Amino acid sequence: MQKILVTGANGQLGSEIKQLAGNYPNFDFVFTDITDFPLDKTAVIVENFTKINPAIVINCAAYTAVDKAEQDVEVADEVNHFAIATLSQLCASANAKLVHVSTDYVFDGSSPKAYTENDIPNPKSVYGVTKLAGEKACLENCPESIIIRTAWVYSEFGNNFVKTMLRLMNERESLGVVNDQIGTPTYAADLAQVILTILDSGIWEPGIYHYSNEGEISWYDFASDIKEIAGLPCVVNGIPASAYPTPAERPAFSLLDKSKIKRVYGIKVPDYKESLIKMMSKL
Repeated sequence: MQKILVTGANGQLGSEIKQLAGNYPNFDFVFTDITDFPLDKTAVIVENFTKINPAIVINCAAYTAVDKAEQDVEVADEVNHFAIATLSQLCASANAKLVHVSTDYVFDGSSPKAYTENDIPNPKSVYGVTKLAGEKACLENCPESIIIRTAWVYSEFGNNFVKTMLRLMNERESLGVVNDQIGTPTYAADLAQVILTILDSGIWEPGIYHYSNEGEISWYDFASDIKEIAGLPCVVNGIPASAYPTPAERPAFSLLDKSKIKRVYGIKVPDYKESLIKMMSKL
């Protein structure tokens, strides 16, 4: 039985992996969170990794407070970059497989078409810069790693756009939502299933992969779908990103091309609305 260490197990993705773990009796899952596997404390990472001695690591942990990171640069870099350097070194030394989750924020959003794994990253935020640095450290220290970039993650667990919209739509008569940032949401349960499918497949093709649900929408479209599915009367108005300035710059276009993960692992990607309906039925 292969032991799998899951970091960030109380986050959206980690929580969804927990939900699916029972379907994989051939794996022995060890779920850790910030209290017992803090990514900002190198000595603790080394000690606990050695104690657990995993055959596989799924790193779901990250510093994800995108706007706060603009001021909290050192901590964001420690968690998203240096901790990944340590973790990837440990995996390489122990001959353990590493699946590391990254983000569409490594791109600047200027592409006219969906980003492939071969497109050159150019992050515009501290969060994006630190996540890209983590990717590079991961591949340098443990070239056999798999990195999965994803985008617009939501789940029944934790805080996310869907839950925020539902709360605001129940509190207000109208909402303004950005309509000129384009991408695709990712239901964390779908991504969790993809990761476990890869690990269970017996195929290990290292490198970078892209995964989100299917579709091409704006945040305004996403909010409108949430309103429709929930049957709420709140009026949703589209606004430009310039009307809602944030400390961190978001990519205006961050659609991810998923051809590679489909080809290599035979992954079938659900439409974003199909997954959104599924998630909202659980709330």
